[in-house]
Amino acid sequence: MGGLVADESRARGHEPVLLARSTGVDLTTGAGLDHALNGADAVIDVANVNTLNADASTAFFGKATRTLLAGEQRAGVARHVALSILGVDLAPFDYYAGKRAQEVAIEAGSVPWTILRAAQFHEFAQQIYATAKAGPLHLAPKMRTQPIAGREVAARLVDLAESPARGGYVELAGPREESLVDMVRRWAHSRGHRGWIPAVALPGALGKAQRDGTLLPRDGAELGSETFTAWLERTHN
Repeated sequence: MGGLVADESRARGHEPVLLARSTGVDLTTGAGLDHALNGADAVIDVANVNTLNADASTAFFGKATRTLLAGEQRAGVARHVALSILGVDLAPFDYYAGKRAQEVAIEAGSVPWTILRAAQFHEFAQQIYATAKAGPLHLAPKMRTQPIAGREVAARLVDLAESPARGGYVELAGPREESLVDMVRRWAHSRGHRGWIPAVALPGALGKAQRDGTLLPRDGAELGSETFTAWLERTHN
């Protein structure tokens, strides 16, 4: 997502500065942050951590967000735009616990803010195929989702960074509901996979929320235009 946001920003004539360890910035310690934020008008926060553990996720997002907001306040940044996930307030479990902690920290901060809660990306199908495995088998978690193309999320984030802070939330989802099981299988088959991909129900409260529709968009959510089928056709090589 960081790459997509940077590309979209450049296409609109902005000069994005990337906040990443690869560019000398560490959001958990603050190293390099003040220099990077010097002269910044807005920050788009799409930082992430690869964990499913609630404590690890909460520790990372809480620390990184507070460090970033403090740096923004010192630099006089006008607005903070953050990417979150649909339903984190209704299902603050596992990885989602950290995303909810991020939201709470932003709400409590002094920098004007807008939070975009987005549905899972179409690209999520590829990610799940690569990571959800049991031995030689690829697995497809059962989930109701209304996915959206990553590039549409990036465009909306830049829109919000160009606009006055709302001090509230924007929800964004794709044009239609999909089954994650179907998405994973279709992505795999489009790339030549012909084996069995079993559907699995993930345990715990987050697994239940994934299956019962808790993570679907609520009334008033904005909807993107590209369906999963269209995205699959566009990205198929």
